[in-house]
Amino acid sequence: MTLHADARDRVYTQCARAISAAGQEREALLLARLALLLFEQVGDESRCSQAIEEALRDLPTPSLSGMRAAVP
Repeated sequence: MTLHADARDRVYTQCARAISAAGQEREALLLARLALLLFEQVGDESRCSQAIEEALRDLPTPSLSGMRAAVP
């Protein structure tokens, strides 16, 4: 099951705002907690492991211009 593009954009924006609200010092904790909660929703260890591998594959290096844009 996949999200429609509009829904994906809304969820991505909500996630980005939550990361900003958590602050840099708690960003990794928020993301790990979010991942665990979503893994529990998926309920399939194999699919969760595949998603981790896909997320890590070709992960871009942040650019300075992209980092400046994320700062309010």
